[in-house]
Amino acid sequence: MMLRGKDVALSLLAVGTAAVAGYVLRSEHSQPTAAHSKADLGARIIDSHDIPSGATVVEASSRRLDDIPGARRALKRAIRNDARDEWEHVTLEREGAWSVVDTVRSSLPYYDGSGTEYNGVYVRYRDQVVVLDAIGWAHLQEPLQ
Repeated sequence: MMLRGKDVALSLLAVGTAAVAGYVLRSEHSQPTAAHSKADLGARIIDSHDIPSGATVVEASSRRLDDIPGARRALKRAIRNDARDEWEHVTLEREGAWSVVDTVRSSLPYYDGSGTEYNGVYVRYRDQVVVLDAIGWAHLQEPLQ
């Protein structure tokens, strides 16, 4: 039996229409009331000569890194993957996750870079230097009144 192009197009149209309808129905019935927040910790390796003169370099053994959920995981991931060209990320999704950004900036010596310098906390991990930074956001799922 041979399918014609018109039959295939009609089948695809029917499947696509059903998918869109399912999505719309699901969206209307699943409206959570709380804000959902995320934080993304990024880490990348830099060369020692790229450390800004005003930046403080923290040792990886610092206990203050333990206060930041995902920080050690991001550092280890950057080292393991030799992340020199791109940031390695660890994403936290839970209530209040965006507060990790404040913790990174307040509990460790955070460097605000200018020009080509990296913003973040400079961490010496064995014989390498890793920059650790975080961004966070909250998605409000109810319209503001």
